[in-house]
Amino acid sequence: MKQSVSVSFMLMGILFNVCLIAANLLETKVIQLGGLTVTAGLLVFPVSYILNDCISEVWGFRKARLVIWSGFAMNFFVVALGLVAVALPAAPFWEGEEHFNFVFGMAPRIVLASLLAFLAGSFLNAYVMSRMKIASQGKRFAWRAIASTLVGETADSLIFFPIAFGGVIAWPELLVMMGIQVVLKSLYEVIILPVTMRVVRVVKRVDGSDVYDEGISYKFWKIKEI
Repeated sequence: MKQSVSVSFMLMGILFNVCLIAANLLETKVIQLGGLTVTAGLLVFPVSYILNDCISEVWGFRKARLVIWSGFAMNFFVVALGLVAVALPAAPFWEGEEHFNFVFGMAPRIVLASLLAFLAGSFLNAYVMSRMKIASQGKRFAWRAIASTLVGETADSLIFFPIAFGGVIAWPELLVMMGIQVVLKSLYEVIILPVTMRVVRVVKRVDGSDVYDEGISYKFWKIKEI
């Protein structure tokens, strides 16, 4: 039997990929929010966790696993293309090389930190969401969404900041940055939760899907199992 995916799943997966790529590019700008200094990636990165929650809730861990790996692959692809473009010689008359290189010429440790943190955080988010859905018999979506995001975002920050900035930024400051990122991203999830819940209800009704991950493998490399 041929495996298939719905239009709703395909569109949500595309949006997930776009959010991840946009977040990586926006991370190159530092913005000021009140008295807090954060990267512009904060504007869109939490959306990927919200989409992760929606996909895990409606279609289950196996579909979420597929989307997470596609996001990893597309991020890697864009980063690789960016590094190739940076390495190519610029036209003599072009004056934007310095700014272009600043955005796309990411240091290898930043790339490694970003990709590893994304994988760990996303898979933990999907796993917690899946297991809690079974334990709660599909009830208390709001609590499951918040809890899974807290776990995923914490893992993301614990991996990203030490690899990306360890030895560059003092550890006390690094710990503060990590805490701020986790709190703000999780707060983002809470604020937009009513929208997330409505989207999940609509997608379940339109798609006719509400998967419970009973008896499945949670091994993150089994991409073919969808």
